[in-house]
Amino acid sequence: DVQLVESGGGSVQTGESLKLACVGSGYGSAYSNYCRGWFRQAPGKEREGVAAVNTGTGTTYYTDSVKGRFTISQINSITVDLQMNSLKPEDTARYYCALDFRVCGGRWYVPSGYLLWGQGTQVTVS
Repeated sequence: DVQLVESGGGSVQTGESLKLACVGSGYGSAYSNYCRGWFRQAPGKEREGVAAVNTGTGTTYYTDSVKGRFTISQINSITVDLQMNSLKPEDTARYYCALDFRVCGGRWYVPSGYLLWGQGTQVTVS
């Protein structure tokens, strides 16, 4: 089966760190240049793009609210991490990883552009 699986969520205090991981499977190594993204959704809010990486070039994209605090990294051909430092209560949300088989572009933050989604992992900051 083609799937993405997230891990690494949890409950932390303000200022602490968490690392999320997203492992993909079932879509083959033929895809060498595509977009892997992290999104989050808090209760009552729309899903928003947090960060993305173009797997072919390593180019990264971040939403303004996480710049300087979050780092997206492609670990290998199937794994993308999201290192989250200096966490704030407003970062509390369910975090999802996503895959678009096209390269990331100026609209990397739009959820409808992604074909494959994980089930999500909860991050709570208090």
